[in-house]
Formats: sequence, structure tokens, C-alpha cells
Amino acid sequence: MMRLSILGIALSSNSYYCASLSVIPLIPTSSSSTSSLSFSKKFTPSASGKRNLVLRGQSGGFESELKPGDLMESEKEFPEFNRNLYPSIEPYSSGFLKVSDIHTIYWEQSGNPNGHPVVFLHGGPGGGTAPSNRKFFDPDFYRIILFDQRGAGKSTPHACLVENTTWDLISDIEKLREHLEIPEWQVFGGSWGSTLALAYSQLHPDKVTGMVLRGIFLLRKKEIDWFYEGGAASIFPDAWEPFRDLIPENERGSFVDAYGKRLNSDDQEVQYAAARAWTMWEMMTAHLFPNNDNIKKGEDDKFSLAFARIENHYFVNRGFFPSDGFLLDNIDKIRHIKTTIVQGRYDVCCPMMSAWDLHKAWPEADLKVSYSRCRAFC
Repeated sequence: MMRLSILGIALSSNSYYCASLSVIPLIPTSSSSTSSLSFSKKFTPSASGKRNLVLRGQSGGFESELKPGDLMESEKEFPEFNRNLYPSIEPYSSGFLKVSDIHTIYWEQSGNPNGHPVVFLHGGPGGGTAPSNRKFFDPDFYRIILFDQRGAGKSTPHACLVENTTWDLISDIEKLREHLEIPEWQVFGGSWGSTLALAYSQLHPDKVTGMVLRGIFLLRKKEIDWFYEGGAASIFPDAWEPFRDLIPENERGSFVDAYGKRLNSDDQEVQYAAARAWTMWEMMTAHLFPNNDNIKKGEDDKFSLAFARIENHYFVNRGFFPSDGFLLDNIDKIRHIKTTIVQGRYDVCCPMMSAWDLHKAWPEADLKVSYSRCRAFC
């Protein structure tokens, strides 16, 4: 089986996160007929004094030294390759970090304790992490840090909206970095995770060695309106109708506000009903072909409540950003950071327009467009 990676990060069409990689012509080195493909890694110094990662690929007796930029030619797709994730691994350490008088976040580390640190920012917001998230990273090379954002996953209190803003999460990321005694790290995030990655890096650019952003979401009004106010319904009308029908016709001027009212109801059963409908709508549209494991999350009341309440809370408040185009307006702060943008062209939840807008504002970042069958889910 073949696994392709960006800087030791696997990207698989069998996962929630879709990507494609260009295949670099390999230089023949021997007459060997082996068909395996492997990557080794080394660092080379850059003019700025920072280390640049170089991959050396070998396949079928051919080898080529690949620099990160060589892998990122946009709009090239090779569907014949099977993009597998790295093997399942277990954390070598985990714990809980109290980040405020109210909130405590769960964190874990896996991979190589002496490896290059990378922090995984999950989506939603409210989605939490999963063991499968570790499989994106080469465990021999990376020190892999996962954590559940406020109110999500194993973090407590569950589904809590108090002191739960983008700026609180950014503060938590810094507290976790300091707690783990990491001077700087790579940032990896998709969907809402890409939003948070951009906001974090713009506030702390000196702590970020590079970024991989998948399924871009900039939390602008037009993106929220597309998905929650009827745009995506034109592609998934069957999934849209149950989401729509929970709300009376006289409240359909804003589904985000109408759901917010129910997700914050004093009646817990009203909360759960709204949470299931909200979550199911997203899970049904997260893949071009239905993913039953994903859809089952919409039936899980505990997951749905955190996912829907926190997500809606952030969307009602427009991500707590001071302006609609805040992330694009502040690209100059991170323009120097080596970044790869991976976007599924047929992503319904995080449509291509957002990645394209980011690419136009930030042409220095490498944009990679995938035509894979699934989307870059949060």
C-alpha cells in the first residue's frame, strides 16, 4: 500500500481529510524492481537560520531529494494512488490542564518524544479529538500533541459556553505549549481548526514553525449563510429538510439564531433535539458518499450537544472576530510562515471559495486542490 505525505504528514482519501500530492519524477539509482515508496527526512539550514525539511523519496530503485515546495503544485491529482494514514499509536503521556477557574482541557502526546512538535487543532468548534487524528503524522518523526478545546471531548465542563471564545482557545494553546515546555511548533488544522490556526498564528507568529491548513473556513457571514441558510441545501436537499423542519416557518429568517434559541433552552430535551438535528445536518454533508460512522455521531446525544452548542455559539458571535474579514486582513503578520493549504474542490461544508480567497490574499502559501471523493471535515 502506498502512503504519501507532506513533511511526514499523511493525507488519505479514506479519512475525513482529503488531499492530493504531486508525484515528483524520481532519478534512477539502481535496477531494483521493488515497488515500495518510502521517505526519509533531513534538515538543511535556511538563510534565516531556521531549518528547512527535505524529504528523500525512494521507489522502485529510483530516488529523488524533495523539498517541501516541490510537493505542492496546485491542481494536480493522481487518483491511482492509495493515500493511507500512518499506523494506529497510543499516547505516551496525557493529562488535564486547568486553564481557567471554570475550564480544564484534556491533552495527550504521542509519536517521538524527541521529535518535531506538531499541535493538532480539531474542528467544529466542539468536535473534539479522536485517536485517528494521531495517524496523520509520522510517529517516528513527530512529537504529536492533541488536545480537546474548551467544552469538547474530554475537556470539562462538557458543552460549556461560558468563557468560551476564540481568544480563550488561543490563550489555552499558549498555556499548553508552555506546560509542555515546547519553544515553537508546527500547527495543523482543518475546517474550524484552520480558522483557529490562522488566528493563533497571527497572534503568536514567533511560536509557529509552519502550518498545514485543510478545508479552509474563515468564519465569514457568506460561509455561514451558505451552509446554514439554504445554499448547501441545493446539493443535499434530503439532508436539509429534517434540519429545516425542526424550525417553524416564522423563525426561518435565520436558522443559526433559531437553533441557538433551542440549544440554549432550559428544557434539556429541546436542547438534545436541536443538537441532534444540527449535528446530523453536518455529518450528512461531510462526505460526497455517506459515511455511516460519521452519521452515527449525530445520534450520540453527548457528542451532539457539545458539537452543536459550541459551534452555534461561535457562529452566532461570528467567531468573536472584530470584523468579517479579520483573518484575511491580518495575513501580513504570517506571510513569512511556510504554509500548505489543502482544499477539496467539492467540499460542501467548507467551500472552495474560502481557500481561493485565502490563496489570493496569501499567494506565498502553497495551495493544493483535491478532487478526492470526500471533504476536509472538521
